[in-house]
Amino acid sequence: MEKQVGIWIDSKKAIIVTLDGQKEEKITEIDSEVENSVYHNKEGNKGTFSGSHHSDSETKFDNRKKEELDYFLKSVLFYVKGSDYLYIFGPAETKIKLEQKIREDKSLGKINLKAVETADNMTLNEIVAKVKDFYHPLQRKINLNKQR
Repeated sequence: MEKQVGIWIDSKKAIIVTLDGQKEEKITEIDSEVENSVYHNKEGNKGTFSGSHHSDSETKFDNRKKEELDYFLKSVLFYVKGSDYLYIFGPAETKIKLEQKIREDKSLGKINLKAVETADNMTLNEIVAKVKDFYHPLQRKINLNKQR
């Protein structure tokens, strides 16, 4: 059976929904350690000098944030290894960075990236429903008609 995965992602967390032909889907949530704002000890901090080298806190923050985001994306990719199909959606640009990482990472094998879409913040049930609708659009309509 084919392994179909949907990922809702932003800079704070990723929710991974895996469909592999069973009745129940598998849901994995990964929290991010990415900092989203710079903290200054005092107003007007101009950075530090070490000899002739100047370093400011924003540069350090940007480098740290980039490393934290890279680690977060790698941990998300760990969960999708071995997937046949992948659908990514979310509100921020993190989904685009994940798409780039997938295209660059040759160790993932042949994952068929079906779509990358923008989506608002969603509840867990909405995320699961969106993934199911994406991979099996007719099945949900049949189930809704049976309930009536």
